Amino acid sequence: MKKNKIIAITGPSATGKTQLAIKLATEINGEIISVDSRQIYKELDIATAKPTRTERNGIEHHLIDIVDVNQEYTVADFCDDAKEKIKEILEKGKIPILTGGTGLYFRVLLQDFDLPRVAPNKELRNKLNNQSTEELYDLLFKLDKDIAQKIHFNNKVKIIRALEVCITLGIPMSKAQKKKENEFETLWFGLTSGNRDFLYNRANKRVEEMLDKGLLDEAKLLFNKYPDNNILLNTIGYQEIYPYLNSNISLDEAIYNLKQNTRRYIKRQISWFKTNKEIIWEDIATNPNEQIFENLITICENL
Repeated sequence: MKKNKIIAITGPSATGKTQLAIKLATEINGEIISVDSRQIYKELDIATAKPTRTERNGIEHHLIDIVDVNQEYTVADFCDDAKEKIKEILEKGKIPILTGGTGLYFRVLLQDFDLPRVAPNKELRNKLNNQSTEELYDLLFKLDKDIAQKIHFNNKVKIIRALEVCITLGIPMSKAQKKKENEFETLWFGLTSGNRDFLYNRANKRVEEMLDKGLLDEAKLLFNKYPDNNILLNTIGYQEIYPYLNSNISLDEAIYNLKQNTRRYIKRQISWFKTNKEIIWEDIATNPNEQIFENLITICENL
């Protein structure tokens, strides 16, 4: 059976994926689907590096601003929505370009990895949420060591979701995961650099730009509107500002933590995407933007 062809542009944060995707979409008559677990939320703008209307340059973007901050949204929801958007774009005779840095979303949607569909259990989640993140991680490690090692020990939302699956199914989440056949023929393209300091400097610069754009005001507004919201408390850019807003740390400390957590996230992203051997990588530290774009256009000629 012939598979539909799509393009995936991925890699760690602050590498220029969005700009490249927009430029490519303009050149090849494409539309963009955001593969970002935070850009899906309305009002989360500056910290998520959500492209503005002007930056989108008239290119249609999908799966941005589709759910409220206090609304439940799972990986399965994303996959269903993304497949529907891919279908719509193809029916218009355009090319779907998926771009972002959320590795799990890419893996479940475009690779041979499938997640068990377990409906959210609010009662169980509330019970788990009363425990500390450390206690929850220790419990997950006992129930499913393989899954625990793939989740950051401070990511309470993901830990609780993994525990929810394990407890509901009565088996480790890793054993419930299935292999599936890829639905699409995907051209994988990635932006990164072997020079880690180069990436970290770009990330630090982006933090400074976010602050200049009004990150502090955005965070204050959101926490006033959604106090103790788990999404905000587990989103880089807001979680570091929260203690500052509560006068527990200084602004300098908050900014230091934000830069540090961004660098750590980049490191995890690099490790995640390294497992995908289909990605054609470009080093943004050694290759000019124009050369990278020309290389991508050449690769896309086979579509």
